[in-house]
Amino acid sequence: MGILEIAGIAFGLAMDAFAVAIGSSVVLRDVSARQCFRLSFHFGLFQLLMPVVGWLAGSALTAWLRGLGHLAAFALLLFIGGKMIYEALRSGREERERKDPTRGLTLVVLSIATSIDALAVGVSFALLDVTIWLPCVVIGIVAAGMTLLGLKIGSRLGTRFGRRAEIAGGIVLVAIGVRILVGALPA
Repeated sequence: MGILEIAGIAFGLAMDAFAVAIGSSVVLRDVSARQCFRLSFHFGLFQLLMPVVGWLAGSALTAWLRGLGHLAAFALLLFIGGKMIYEALRSGREERERKDPTRGLTLVVLSIATSIDALAVGVSFALLDVTIWLPCVVIGIVAAGMTLLGLKIGSRLGTRFGRRAEIAGGIVLVAIGVRILVGALPA
């Protein structure tokens, strides 16, 4: 897997974190440096660790799914991207949380929720026999950066842009899944 594919996956996965960061900054109005650090650090860390967990689980299943790796990767990315698009199109999504999302259990739940897609991508990496460390580091750094960016510009752009960013992220993941499937087809 090339660096452009890894970057595309990283940005696609980071769109959830970006959208949540925009919504969080709208809720918080004035975002402190401490809140920026907490949300960016946790989203980046969870995005880095979840593919590792998925890769370990996928590696255990690799022998069983060996011939279906490309199809499974396509299906997972299609599902993840489709889910991101569907959730972005649902109305009222940003209105769910009204307390400080950068503290306590809310922070942990948001970190897990925005990185669960990365778990499935980790499974895909295992099925495709991709070395995990470089993609995970890239995914974590991109997620932290996109979270910080979302917090900084969110109050200016409002929730409408966050929804569009999540749709774009879903489209990127679906496109990468299609590319993996087409690349596995016999010539």
